[in-house]
Amino acid sequence: MYFIAGPSEVLAVTGCGIPDIKLAKKKWIWPGQKFTRVDISPVNYTFEVQAMSAEKLPFILPAVFTIGPRVDCEESMLKYTKLISPHDKLSNHVTELVQGVIEGETRVLAASMTMEQIFKGTKEFKKEVFDKVQLELDQFGLHIYNANVKQLVDVRGHEYFSYLGQKTQMEAANQARRKR
Repeated sequence: MYFIAGPSEVLAVTGCGIPDIKLAKKKWIWPGQKFTRVDISPVNYTFEVQAMSAEKLPFILPAVFTIGPRVDCEESMLKYTKLISPHDKLSNHVTELVQGVIEGETRVLAASMTMEQIFKGTKEFKKEVFDKVQLELDQFGLHIYNANVKQLVDVRGHEYFSYLGQKTQMEAANQARRKR
């Protein structure tokens, strides 16, 4: 029979005459072969990663990552297909994997920096998190299509960012008074 994948799908064909997995958008499926439809559309993952700085000060990094298979690379597509094929469509396997990578890389990076470094270099901190996460996701054929990290948030009982914000506002107000 002849099968055609949907716009955000690919057919993963295995069996007779195929040594590993054959990926195709349309394919004749012969006796002794079987196929699975693999959804390749990116997914949004929302996290609130709890991390700790080098001084053991906790904070929360709220983030939204749009992650999916790297569709322009056949090797990545094969890795992704092998990652999800043993699991059913309702499985949280990929979500748990992505969450583990993001949380792990964020915590390791945060633990190597002081809170001052994290706060002053927020842009660099976020970029380094993305780079490290992407490096880990590459081995699963996944790609970060978009990532948005919101403002770093204090953990209840530890108001470090609030304090730094107030301190900055007071310094700006004092400078304004001196200029008058």
